[in-house]
Amino acid sequence: MKFIFEVRMKEGHTAEEYADAWVRASEIIQQAPGARGTELHRKIGDPNTMIAIARWDSKEARDAMESKHNPSVADIIRSVAPFVEITPLGEFEEPEWVVLPPGRSG
Repeated sequence: MKFIFEVRMKEGHTAEEYADAWVRASEIIQQAPGARGTELHRKIGDPNTMIAIARWDSKEARDAMESKHNPSVADIIRSVAPFVEITPLGEFEEPEWVVLPPGRSG
């Protein structure tokens, strides 16, 4: 499954500041059972807006990680909270089917 959210930097701050915290938190979170990786992507034409994707084996695996408070992760998140706006876009299952042009494989 994928947990996707939008990250907007507040005036005077950069995506690189958030990316640094994202990497530090991800290094810890990705040690949890079921974690499958994270990605940050900048929005075209707006370098201070990103989409963040966290991949998990299942929603249950992600929920289990969330239920275990990690003070280091909480400190990292708290450190960036004043200069970002985070909007969850949703939790998505892996596709049951993929539509591709003829002759293409996924």
